[in-house]
This record gives sequence, C-alpha cells and structure tokens, in this order.
Amino acid sequence: MKTALITGASRGVGGAIARALAPTHRLILGGRDRAALDGLAAGLPDATAWPVELTEVTAADVAGIDRLDVLVHSAGVVTLGSIADTPAEVWRRTMEINVVAVAELTRLLLPALRAAGGHVLLINSGAGLRANPAWVSYAASKFALRAFADGLRLEEPSLRVTSVYPGRIATDMQRGVREQEGGEFERSKYLEPDTVARAVLAAVLAGPDAHLTELTLRPSEGPVS
Repeated sequence: MKTALITGASRGVGGAIARALAPTHRLILGGRDRAALDGLAAGLPDATAWPVELTEVTAADVAGIDRLDVLVHSAGVVTLGSIADTPAEVWRRTMEINVVAVAELTRLLLPALRAAGGHVLLINSGAGLRANPAWVSYAASKFALRAFADGLRLEEPSLRVTSVYPGRIATDMQRGVREQEGGEFERSKYLEPDTVARAVLAAVLAGPDAHLTELTLRPSEGPVS
C-alpha cells in the first residue's frame, strides 16, 4: 500500500484529507495535538500519529520514512491586520509556519519522495492568487508557497506537485478569521472540508499520464477569499 504524510491532520481540512486517503494509503498523521491525532488514527484502517512541531522538524524526525508516495502540506496560520498594524513578529510567525516549515519538511523528505516518484500537494488559498486589505501578511506567505510549488515542480521533474487554491472553508480556522473580521460564521457560505479533500483525492488518483498542477475551488455562494 502507498504511504501518505499529512500535516495539520488533527482537524479541519487535514483531517478530511486523511479520511479521504485512508482507503488507498497508509497514513502518517502530522500535527501538534497528540490526543486528536491518536483519535483520528484509531478510526482509520492504517494510520500512525506523528506529533511534531513543524517549525522544529529535523532529519531525526523523518529518519524512518524511506519511501513516501504523497506529502500533503495542510497546516497553516492566519492573522489578519493592516500593514500599519501588523508587527514583524506576525510576519515572521506566518512565514515560518506557512512557508519555511513547508520548505524544510519537503527538503528532508525529498529522498523518500524521489524513491516513490511521489506527489507533493500544497493547500494554498485564494489569498495565494490575490492580496486583499488586512490579509497582506497571509497572502504574502501564500504567494511564496505558490512560488515554492512552482520551483519544486521544475527542480524535481520526477515528482508531481499540486497547488490547491480553495476559497473559504468551514473550519475552526475560519471561525477565528470571522472573529477577527467581526462577522458571523455562516457555514452554508463556505466550502466543506470534505469537498476540498475530494479534490485532493482526485489529484492523487489521477493516472500517471496526468499532472494536475493547480486546482481552484470556490464556494457556490459567499466570499471567495
């Protein structure tokens, strides 16, 4: 059976992706919440919790992974605020988690990905295609993530690399975003995590003659960012 590692797997989109891949993949569930990861793993046919702080991952943390078919980068953070009100610490944290941690984990896992002719999927955002007021630090990190994906695709031609650009998703993160915006959380106006997971699954299961480089999903109603 093929193996997939998913970051941000303890809940939200990462958890939904884990459930979608479970019938066809052995899973490594990455995240900080050990209890949540263990709970998810217990309900899946072949899954292992991988509790880790992504900004501190070292070669020792991935030493046992010799072959990796799928790497899904789903973890991320967002802090809203105008440029005038966003201090350097927010920029650094956002870039560290959304970009640097992604680049480093990918780098460490490249031998395993090359061995499998693997697939790297990066859960980006509509903010990775355009920057809106109060979203600039987050958008900058997602623009950088897009550049990383494009560069990885060119440098590692044996791998498939897919950027996924969803609009707003009905997750706990979105609840936090709406609180920062001073608005209500209206689930019916957002994408469901399972919808995004199905798009990821379609990219993963595409035939060897197909390389889905970019996928864009938008809610049928509501804001697109």
